[in-house]
Amino acid sequence: MPQLNHRHLMTLTLSVDFAAMQIIGDTPNGMRRIAPIIGGRFAGPDLAGDVLNGADWVINRSDGVMVIDVRTTLKSDQGALIYLRYQGRFLASKDAMMRFGKGQALAPSEYSLAIRAEIECGAPDLSWLNNVIAVGTGQQLPTGVVYELFAIG
Repeated sequence: MPQLNHRHLMTLTLSVDFAAMQIIGDTPNGMRRIAPIIGGRFAGPDLAGDVLNGADWVINRSDGVMVIDVRTTLKSDQGALIYLRYQGRFLASKDAMMRFGKGQALAPSEYSLAIRAEIECGAPDLSWLNNVIAVGTGQQLPTGVVYELFAIG
Protein backbone atom coordinates (compact mmCIF):
# COMPACT_ATOMS: atom_id res chain seq x y z
CA MET A 1 0.00 0.00 0.00
CA PRO A 2 1.40 3.46 -0.87
CA GLN A 3 2.43 5.68 1.99
CA LEU A 4 0.50 8.90 2.63
CA ASN A 5 2.83 11.82 1.96
CA HIS A 6 2.23 15.20 3.56
CA ARG A 7 4.03 18.48 4.03
CA HIS A 8 3.35 21.52 6.18
CA LEU A 9 1.43 24.06 4.12
CA MET A 10 0.83 26.82 6.63
CA THR A 11 0.02 27.93 10.12
CA LEU A 12 -3.22 29.92 9.93
CA THR A 13 -4.16 32.20 12.81
CA LEU A 14 -7.63 33.74 12.68
CA SER A 15 -9.00 36.60 14.77
CA VAL A 16 -12.73 36.21 15.38
CA ASP A 17 -15.07 38.94 16.64
CA PHE A 18 -17.11 36.81 19.05
CA ALA A 19 -18.99 39.90 20.30
CA ALA A 20 -20.39 40.46 16.79
CA MET A 21 -21.52 36.85 16.34
CA GLN A 22 -24.93 36.61 14.70
CA ILE A 23 -27.22 34.03 16.28
CA ILE A 24 -29.66 32.70 13.69
CA GLY A 25 -31.15 30.28 16.22
CA ASP A 26 -32.44 26.73 16.14
CA THR A 27 -32.92 25.55 12.58
CA PRO A 28 -33.74 22.10 11.19
CA ASN A 29 -29.95 21.52 10.92
CA GLY A 30 -29.15 22.67 14.47
CA MET A 31 -28.25 25.89 16.28
CA ARG A 32 -26.90 28.22 13.58
CA ARG A 33 -24.47 31.05 14.32
CA ILE A 34 -22.24 33.20 12.11
CA ALA A 35 -18.90 34.36 13.54
CA PRO A 36 -17.08 37.19 11.69
CA ILE A 37 -13.39 36.69 10.93
CA ILE A 38 -11.71 40.08 11.23
CA GLY A 39 -8.06 39.33 10.50
CA GLY A 40 -5.10 37.14 11.21
CA ARG A 41 -1.95 35.85 9.61
CA PHE A 42 -0.77 32.78 7.71
CA ALA A 43 2.76 31.53 7.13
CA GLY A 44 4.32 28.43 5.65
CA PRO A 45 7.45 27.34 3.81
CA ASP A 46 6.18 28.64 0.44
CA LEU A 47 3.78 31.47 1.28
CA ALA A 48 2.83 34.00 3.94
CA GLY A 49 0.47 36.91 4.37
CA ASP A 50 -2.57 38.34 6.11
CA VAL A 51 -6.11 37.15 6.64
CA LEU A 52 -8.43 39.89 5.37
CA ASN A 53 -11.99 38.93 6.34
CA GLY A 54 -14.54 36.17 6.26
CA ALA A 55 -16.90 34.24 8.48
CA ASP A 56 -17.55 30.89 10.09
CA TRP A 57 -21.06 29.52 9.53
CA VAL A 58 -21.33 27.33 12.63
CA ILE A 59 -23.95 24.69 13.38
CA ASN A 60 -24.25 22.93 16.71
CA ARG A 61 -25.96 19.65 15.86
CA SER A 62 -28.30 17.82 18.21
CA ASP A 63 -25.68 15.06 18.67
CA GLY A 64 -23.31 17.59 20.28
CA VAL A 65 -20.97 18.04 17.31
CA MET A 66 -20.11 21.57 16.20
CA VAL A 67 -19.79 21.73 12.42
CA ILE A 68 -17.71 24.59 11.00
CA ASP A 69 -17.87 26.07 7.52
CA VAL A 70 -15.39 28.90 6.98
CA ARG A 71 -14.82 31.10 3.96
CA THR A 72 -12.18 33.80 4.06
CA THR A 73 -9.82 35.84 1.89
CA LEU A 74 -6.07 35.75 2.36
CA LYS A 75 -3.60 38.24 0.91
CA SER A 76 -0.04 37.05 0.31
CA ASP A 77 2.89 39.25 1.24
CA GLN A 78 3.35 39.73 -2.55
CA GLY A 79 -0.23 41.04 -2.89
CA ALA A 80 -1.99 37.98 -4.36
CA LEU A 81 -5.53 37.31 -3.15
CA ILE A 82 -6.33 33.74 -2.11
CA TYR A 83 -9.76 32.26 -1.44
CA LEU A 84 -9.78 29.73 1.39
CA ARG A 85 -12.74 27.59 2.32
CA TYR A 86 -12.62 24.89 4.92
CA GLN A 87 -15.09 22.66 6.64
CA GLY A 88 -14.67 20.47 9.64
CA ARG A 89 -15.86 19.58 13.06
CA PHE A 90 -15.22 20.33 16.71
CA LEU A 91 -15.68 17.29 18.97
CA ALA A 92 -15.77 17.41 22.77
CA SER A 93 -17.59 15.78 25.63
CA LYS A 94 -21.03 17.10 26.52
CA ASP A 95 -19.63 18.79 29.63
CA ALA A 96 -16.79 20.42 27.69
CA MET A 97 -19.18 21.64 24.97
CA MET A 98 -21.43 23.20 27.62
CA ARG A 99 -18.45 25.04 29.14
CA PHE A 100 -17.21 26.05 25.68
CA GLY A 101 -20.69 27.37 24.81
CA LYS A 102 -20.52 29.61 27.90
CA GLY A 103 -17.24 31.11 26.66
CA GLN A 104 -14.89 29.08 28.84
CA ALA A 105 -11.54 28.07 27.42
CA LEU A 106 -10.93 24.35 26.99
CA ALA A 107 -7.62 22.55 27.26
CA PRO A 108 -6.50 21.15 23.88
CA SER A 109 -6.79 17.65 25.35
CA GLU A 110 -10.55 18.20 25.86
CA TYR A 111 -11.48 18.50 22.19
CA SER A 112 -10.60 17.60 18.63
CA LEU A 113 -10.78 20.21 15.86
CA ALA A 114 -10.14 18.87 12.34
CA ILE A 115 -10.71 20.43 8.92
CA ARG A 116 -10.38 19.85 5.17
CA ALA A 117 -9.58 22.88 3.02
CA GLU A 118 -10.00 24.08 -0.56
CA ILE A 119 -7.84 26.88 -1.92
CA GLU A 120 -8.19 29.02 -5.05
CA CYS A 121 -5.79 31.61 -6.41
CA GLY A 122 -5.50 33.38 -9.76
CA ALA A 123 -1.90 34.56 -9.30
CA PRO A 124 0.37 32.59 -11.68
CA ASP A 125 3.12 32.13 -9.09
CA LEU A 126 0.64 30.61 -6.63
CA SER A 127 -1.39 28.55 -9.13
CA TRP A 128 -0.05 25.38 -7.48
CA LEU A 129 -2.46 26.14 -4.60
CA ASN A 130 -5.40 25.31 -6.89
CA ASN A 131 -4.37 21.63 -6.85
CA VAL A 132 -3.59 21.26 -3.16
CA ILE A 133 -5.59 18.83 -1.08
CA ALA A 134 -5.25 20.11 2.47
CA VAL A 135 -6.23 18.89 5.91
CA GLY A 136 -5.55 20.42 9.27
CA THR A 137 -5.99 20.46 12.99
CA GLY A 138 -6.85 23.44 15.12
CA GLN A 139 -6.62 24.91 18.58
CA GLN A 140 -9.12 27.38 20.04
CA LEU A 141 -7.75 30.65 21.42
CA PRO A 142 -9.57 33.37 23.38
CA THR A 143 -9.35 35.61 20.28
CA GLY A 144 -9.98 33.00 17.60
CA VAL A 145 -8.30 29.84 16.39
CA VAL A 146 -4.94 28.65 15.08
CA TYR A 147 -4.66 25.83 12.53
CA GLU A 148 -1.82 23.75 11.19
CA LEU A 149 -2.62 22.88 7.55
CA PHE A 150 -0.90 20.11 5.61
CA ALA A 151 -0.83 19.38 1.89
CA ILE A 152 -1.58 15.71 1.21
CA GLY A 153 -0.35 13.66 -1.72
